[in-house]
Amino acid sequence: MTTTTPVQIATAAELFHGMSDPTRLRILLELLGGERRVTDLVTAVGSSQSNVSNHLACLRGCGLVTDRPAERRQVYYSIAHPELIDLLRASEQLLARTGHEVRLCDHPSTGACGDGCG
Repeated sequence: MTTTTPVQIATAAELFHGMSDPTRLRILLELLGGERRVTDLVTAVGSSQSNVSNHLACLRGCGLVTDRPAERRQVYYSIAHPELIDLLRASEQLLARTGHEVRLCDHPSTGACGDGCG
């Protein structure tokens, strides 16, 4: 983002906030391996079917995942845009470099970080 408006910044913040939930992030990371059924995601995430379905509805509503109906009332989910794949992979690389500092951050949600954050 080079030239942004306050609306664009707010929208970007909402995007990152939506991905900040651990369950939604686990779902997205699982979808890096390709499309998955809800039952596959329930097993991978270790949560209930209703919880995973609610998170998928959120991700679908934000345009981050798409669904594809299959036979026997099953639905396959996948990442909607290749840019999200790039973003998730870049975040993995960034965490490999900064993960220790992120863990030291006293209050990452408020921006009032201690010695661990800049």
